[in-house]
Amino acid sequence: MSLIRPTTDKSEGDESVPRENSRENGADGVARAVAVLVLVAVAALIPLLGPRAALDGTGEAAAPGAAGIGVLRTVLFAALCVPAGELFVARLLRRVPGAPERMPRSWAPYAAAAGFLAALGLASVVATGNLMPSGAGDIDVGGLYATRDGKLALLEVNAFAAMGLCALSRRPGTQVWPLAAIAVAEALRAHPTTEHSPLIGSGLTLVHVVCASLWVGGLLHVLRTLRHWHRTRADGPLDLTATGAALLGLYARVAAVLLAALTATGLCSTLRRMPPETVLEQLTATAYGRALLAKVLLVVVVAVLALVARVRLSRASDPLTACAPARAEVAVLGLVVAASALLTALPVPIRW
Repeated sequence: MSLIRPTTDKSEGDESVPRENSRENGADGVARAVAVLVLVAVAALIPLLGPRAALDGTGEAAAPGAAGIGVLRTVLFAALCVPAGELFVARLLRRVPGAPERMPRSWAPYAAAAGFLAALGLASVVATGNLMPSGAGDIDVGGLYATRDGKLALLEVNAFAAMGLCALSRRPGTQVWPLAAIAVAEALRAHPTTEHSPLIGSGLTLVHVVCASLWVGGLLHVLRTLRHWHRTRADGPLDLTATGAALLGLYARVAAVLLAALTATGLCSTLRRMPPETVLEQLTATAYGRALLAKVLLVVVVAVLALVARVRLSRASDPLTACAPARAEVAVLGLVVAASALLTALPVPIRW
């Protein structure tokens, strides 16, 4: 008995630390889950309540179901960002010396499922003549093949389904092809053939969508990767500071180029829809202009947070303190995605 007793006490003492750590990790997980739910709720309020607020006093009328369409497009854009970011970061990691092979679980299959449902909902709207269907009898599936918007909607539905299959396959890198198809479909949908120089507008939108997806999804996956490395650092030797700083620094350099491309394409697209002499007036007098102004202000906040993270990365004694403003940047980028979706649900301003 005397030999067994100390062993039992020792094992109980050894187990107390993992239990305490598990409780702490559980509390952290609950806090993060609550934060994510709050962020999702706030992001959902933008397209839900945004049309009414943006249209107030402008004399413009929104299309029926603008709020629902805004929510569906928010989900669709977010579903596009997640796998694009994972593929982007996987490519960056090839240039990080000593980067571990262990990676967080992919969210691409879940994103593909959410995107598929959102694209299916948007296709049902197109199938009812751009009206929110009140029942299955209102949806004319065959009519989707007869219109340009219907074909593009079907393309997005099929592309998300293909993306999910690719994400679950042994070669997840093949997701790039359905992702490219979705980006092209969105660019073409945003610029109908009746518009002046639609191909130029589609080209600008395509570059804008691709850069935004890489920026938002890339930063999200970089932070997930660093957090996963921190959790599993006991599995083997890993210099978190050096490797994490290298990954963050590499992403920051590419993100600067993406931000420049986003700014240029966004400015050109704005000037195509709002002539220079009417921009200032339309930013406050039209629903589209108000939503665009809100998006620009959010992007400015994101740029400031990115600058703070870059300064910490290069000057702080612990470069990984840059993760704090980077997390805030991801949160604000979620609002930017919602604001972008709101823009697609509002009437396009008239060229005065």
